[in-house]
Amino acid sequence: MSTWRAPRFPRRAVSQILLTQLAIAAGVAVLATGLFLAPLGAQLDDQAMRRALAIAQSTAADPAVSAGLLDSAATADGPVQTAAERIRRATGAEYVVVLDRHGIRRSHPSPDRIGLPVSTDPSRALAGYEVMEIDEGTLGRSARGKVPLLAADGEIVGAVSVGIAYDSVRDRLLGAIPGLLAYAGGALAVGALAAWLISRRIQRQTRDLAFSDISGLLAEREAMLHSIREGVVALDRDGRVRLVNDEAARLLGLDPDALTGRPVAEALGPGRTADVLSGRVTGRDLLAVRGPRVLVANRMPTEDGGAVATLRDRTELEHLSRELDSTRGLIDALRAQDHEHANRLHTLLGLLELGLHEEAVEYVTEVAGVHRSTAEQVTEKVGDPLLAALLVGKATVAAERGVALRLAGSTLLPDRLVDPGGLVTILGNLVDNALDAAAGSEGARVEVELRAEGRTAVLRVRDSGPGVPAARREEIFTEGWSTKQPKAHRERGLGLALVRRLAERQGGSARAGEAADGGAEFSVVLPEALR
Repeated sequence: MSTWRAPRFPRRAVSQILLTQLAIAAGVAVLATGLFLAPLGAQLDDQAMRRALAIAQSTAADPAVSAGLLDSAATADGPVQTAAERIRRATGAEYVVVLDRHGIRRSHPSPDRIGLPVSTDPSRALAGYEVMEIDEGTLGRSARGKVPLLAADGEIVGAVSVGIAYDSVRDRLLGAIPGLLAYAGGALAVGALAAWLISRRIQRQTRDLAFSDISGLLAEREAMLHSIREGVVALDRDGRVRLVNDEAARLLGLDPDALTGRPVAEALGPGRTADVLSGRVTGRDLLAVRGPRVLVANRMPTEDGGAVATLRDRTELEHLSRELDSTRGLIDALRAQDHEHANRLHTLLGLLELGLHEEAVEYVTEVAGVHRSTAEQVTEKVGDPLLAALLVGKATVAAERGVALRLAGSTLLPDRLVDPGGLVTILGNLVDNALDAAAGSEGARVEVELRAEGRTAVLRVRDSGPGVPAARREEIFTEGWSTKQPKAHRERGLGLALVRRLAERQGGSARAGEAADGGAEFSVVLPEALR
């Protein structure tokens, strides 16, 4: 035995929207038709009554009618009947009845009714009032107009009653309905076509999904965007931010409400991060520095002309990479010392085997004094132990690479640094870049100058390399800019950008220039850097 099942409402969004629009269009068409027909009957009644009243007024204004009423008897061939019938035939009225002050008919379409009282109350018209009404009479239902009939001296001598057959009014009403329905049907057809076109557009935009699927996708998208540990920024075709997840807001250091709806450059300010997100800088895994964070950004255009950008935090990885570089530098220094130590041991062994004991003692004393003098020279001029240790280590690495690392004669920095770690990062980046630039040059050298001017720390690093062209002295501080090949474990082009960012965070500045004897000179000024 089969069971009846109610038809299911379509699940697809486009079908539901189309049916809803068709139902609305049909309802509006029916409502408009009803609202038009509702007053139409009353309007046609009013028009018929006014027409009857106008005919009655014209009849009453004819002097022959009032004169005939006073001078002749109530007969079928009298002047009143003749004039009334002439007017009735000329106007198409159902009847034109003239009555005297006693309500006796003096004219009628049926001559046998002449001389009989009228079937409706004529008192108001005989009292001097004009009357319009729909009423039932001997000839049936009609729209009536009644006016008083005046003699030449203005005295009321009777009344004129004119009727328009109500069937004609109804016929006019029924005759208007087909045309009105035709207009309504045309409007409904246009509305249905517009609804179909709109539904086709919505079908393309929603990819023919059901409302439940769309709501599910939105819920899943919200959950995914706010749970992933990667920043997501969505832009519209005009470059305005339309979506930011929690991680992107954290990485950019801004409130999501302060980003949404604003252009990227306005929300983030000028800089490489805004250039990458807006698409002015293109490429994969682009580096940008935002505050203290190092970000990796990728941007993908969307079909509607907008774009989606993803942001990953490389700050910790960058710190690990720099620690790895430091460790490798230390290993290189230890290897260089090991190689040098082996050579010195071989020399010492040879002196001892040759029995040159005094020369061996002098040799050991000289070697120990060189290392001691280098460390003492640094610690005498640089009071902070972190900076001193950095310079001693860099000196060993420089010697291995054939570069002479020395302190300028004006160097003197007391142990009163507010943020020694930040200065270590700045000095380490500048010395590494200087060693790379000076290595292989004639008379390769790097000179470091550290001075205190009140509470301001001034740092200068000069090298004997090829120098920096004047046109590029600002460009080299941009994230991602580098003339070196990238290492396997990290990107290039961040060192100088971090130097400037750290300096500006402390209210200072970082500039590139030309050294007095050629090569490059990098200057960093850090106000309030000393206690």
